[in-house]
Amino acid sequence: MNWPALIVLIAAVALYSKGLIAAKRRDIRWPLWNSFAFFVLGLGSFAALSFGFPGTYSHDLRWAFTLKVTSYLFVVPLLIGLGKPLTLARQTLGPVGAARVEAALGHRLVRMLSNTLVAALLGLAMFTLFLTPFFYVLRTNPAADVILTLLVPVMGLLMTVPIMEDGAGRTSSLIVVEFIFVFIELLADAVPGVLMRLSPGILDGATSVLGNQPAWFPSPLRDQQLAGDLMWFLAEIVDLPLIILMFVRFSRSDKHEAKSFDDLSDEEIEALNRAHLGQGGRSLE
Repeated sequence: MNWPALIVLIAAVALYSKGLIAAKRRDIRWPLWNSFAFFVLGLGSFAALSFGFPGTYSHDLRWAFTLKVTSYLFVVPLLIGLGKPLTLARQTLGPVGAARVEAALGHRLVRMLSNTLVAALLGLAMFTLFLTPFFYVLRTNPAADVILTLLVPVMGLLMTVPIMEDGAGRTSSLIVVEFIFVFIELLADAVPGVLMRLSPGILDGATSVLGNQPAWFPSPLRDQQLAGDLMWFLAEIVDLPLIILMFVRFSRSDKHEAKSFDDLSDEEIEALNRAHLGQGGRSLE
């Protein structure tokens, strides 16, 4: 039993269910797909990773640990985000509660983590950490397991959910820059997995499997190679939703900017043109 994961599941089910009850009281028709995505896809995948094979053998098998933690950070938050928890909170908490949600989203830490550049760097940093002896400590230390179970999904949610639900907060030009960076990071993410796959030695320093290993356990080197294969695969797969989000956010931002110009009067557009031409003339001088 993974008790920290059970606590996270109970809290998530209780909060989302409370939102659904409040939505029913306010006569808000909440889509069934969003509830299904949150409970079955999001929390279901978290439960499968925590209580199933990856959670059971993550202490002994590098590839099981790699699958669990990487999915905690990227896959589970993406699936939970399909449930639109922020939208549900905004619609059911009332003016005061919605203001608190906006204040929390406006916090410097949340804004930093929800920046696609930071999300890409965190993923690359985590994958690189798997190439060091600290990888052994992370997968075998009980305290580290508790911290990872509680912290990694929260970090993934802070990175993913605001990006999925708030698409008009950045200009189109900035989103293009972010897209270029994420595309470069898509290629860089493959490096740690390739190094784990091709390395002839055990990178984390553990040359034997802990405890009495079953006969079907792979050798330490083969275990590392499988972990490298998984890291390589997941590192590329989890970046694809980020790139898709970039396109979605660019489309929303472009529409938002176009609408803002359409709402301007002829006099306001003329004033903007004169200001723009005046700044251009001063820069040339």
